[in-house]
Amino acid sequence: MAVTTDSVIKDLKANKYAPVYFLQGEEPYYINLIAEYIENHALTETERGFNQTVVYGKDVNIVTILNTARRFPVMAQRQVVIIKEAQEIQDLGQEKARNMLLNYCLKPVPSTILVFCHKYKKLDGRSKLAQTLAKESVFIETKKLYDNQVPQWVNAYFQDKGFKITDKAVILLSEYIGNDLGRMANEIDKLLINFTEKVSINEDIISKYVGISKEYNTFELQDALAKKDILKANKIVNYFTSNPKNNPIIPMIALLYSYFTKVMMVHLSEDKSKQGIAKTLGVNPFFVDDYLTASKN
Repeated sequence: MAVTTDSVIKDLKANKYAPVYFLQGEEPYYINLIAEYIENHALTETERGFNQTVVYGKDVNIVTILNTARRFPVMAQRQVVIIKEAQEIQDLGQEKARNMLLNYCLKPVPSTILVFCHKYKKLDGRSKLAQTLAKESVFIETKKLYDNQVPQWVNAYFQDKGFKITDKAVILLSEYIGNDLGRMANEIDKLLINFTEKVSINEDIISKYVGISKEYNTFELQDALAKKDILKANKIVNYFTSNPKNNPIIPMIALLYSYFTKVMMVHLSEDKSKQGIAKTLGVNPFFVDDYLTASKN
C-alpha cells in the first residue's frame, strides 16, 4: 500500500510493523530514516544477535533473501531482514527472481519484517512486481525536494526538534547545503548538540557552528547585486575567488540563475501584491521585498 513517510514513522513509533517494506526513489534520506528506525527499534538489543540480518544488495540474490525471510525467529516475537542498496540485488532484473519475490509478498511470513532499501531508482510501475508491491507491502516512493521546498523542510525539522529559526538563517542553510536532506539533517543535528536550551537559531549561530560566512555567501551576493552595491558585490566575488575550494562556481551559478529567474518572474507577474508575488515565486512573503527591489534595479 502506497503511504506517506510520516504515516509510516507514526506507525513504527506505535510499534505497528508490516511484513514487507519496499522503499524506493531518488531521495535516500527518507529510505534511511525508515530503515534505521526499524533496525534500531523493532528488536531489543539482546534479540538482534540471532534475529537481525542486514545485507547489501550486491552480495545477495532473491533466493538468499527469501530463504532468510522464511526463517523463524529465535526466542523472539519476530526477526528483521534489511537489504541495503537493494537496487544492486544480483538477479532483481530477472523474471524468475521477480516472480519469487512477488509470490512471497502475496504470502509473507508474519513474524518477519523484510525491508528493501532501493535507492536512487524505482521499479517500472507497469510491471507486475511493482503493482503487487504497491498493493501488498508498505510501499514508499521518495522524490528529491525542489530548491524552493527546502526552506519549508528546514523550518519543519527545527520545529520538530523544538527550536525556532529565523527566515534568513533558513535561507542561509538552504542555499549553502541545497536539497541534500541527509547532509542537511546531519548539519542541523551537529549544530543543535551545542544547545541545552531551546534558543532561536539565527544567521550568527549558523555562521558560527556550520561554518558559513554570514558576510560572504551567495545569499549576500544576490542581495548586493539586487541593490547595485558594487563594492560589496566585488568584495564577495574576490573572497570566493581566493577560496575556490569552499566556493565552487557551478553551484553558485545555479543559485544565481534560480535567483534571476525569479526576478524575471516578478517582472512578468500580473499580480504585483506581496502575496501574489510570494505565490508566483513559491517563497516566503518575508523575502518578497528583496525581489521587488531587485526587479526595480
